[in-house]
Formats: sequence, structure tokens, C-alpha cells
Amino acid sequence: MDARDELLKLDNQLCFALVTAARNVVAIYRPILEPLGLTHPQYLVMLALWERAPRALGELADELAMESATLSPLVKRLEAQGLVTRARSASDERVLELGLTDAGRALRAQALDVPGRVMEATGMSVAQVAAVRDGLAPFAGRRIA
Repeated sequence: MDARDELLKLDNQLCFALVTAARNVVAIYRPILEPLGLTHPQYLVMLALWERAPRALGELADELAMESATLSPLVKRLEAQGLVTRARSASDERVLELGLTDAGRALRAQALDVPGRVMEATGMSVAQVAAVRDGLAPFAGRRIA
């Protein structure tokens, strides 16, 4: 067996490590987000809107590296929960603007505990989480066609 054969082992695959890690991280978040009434993708939407709202659906989709068609049903569910508003832009009716309701803004206070609980669940420090996040930078924050 040569070095190329070794590279074909499942445990040596970057894609396998990333997929497994992503699945496990989402599983860690699930019970932490459940009391907030959020799924992991909804939490990501709320994080982005807590940083800046209102914003256009397309802009948010780009920031979250999601397709607008995938994001739209998530946003509709958040609207049904009374956390998000959806409205056509006054300056361009083709643009759907997303904002926060009072309840959506208030939920942020409850979410302040989420990062600490995730670190507690993983046994990682802020520095360790930052190192892993920074190590994933070549793969994160952009859609590859």
C-alpha cells in the first residue's frame, strides 16, 4: 500500500471530517436552542438580524451562504413565530426586507447564554472555539458553485 492508498481512507478525508463535525455541532446546539423555539438555521438568521436589521433577503442569503429559496421558508416560520417581519422595500418592490419584531429583539437577551452553553457542552474555551473557527475560514462564509 502506497501513500496514495492511505489518502483514500475514509478517516483521512477532509470532507468526512467536516460533515461529521457539522452534524455533531448542530446536535450540540439543538437542545440549547430548543427552549428559545429556534432551530439551528433559524438561530443563524436571528444572529445576522441581531447584528443588523432591516436587511434584504438576498443580502442575508449571501451572508449565510444559503440560497434565497432555502432561506425564504425559514424566514416565513420566524415570521409566524412573531420574531421577524417581512415587507417589500419602498424603494424597490422586488426586494424583500427582513426586520425584527419586539419579540425578536427581546429573544436576543435569552440567546446571550447560547455561546457559553455550547462551550460548556464541548469542553472548549473561547480561544479553542476561535482556533477551530479560524481554521475553517477557507471553507466558511461563502458559497461555492
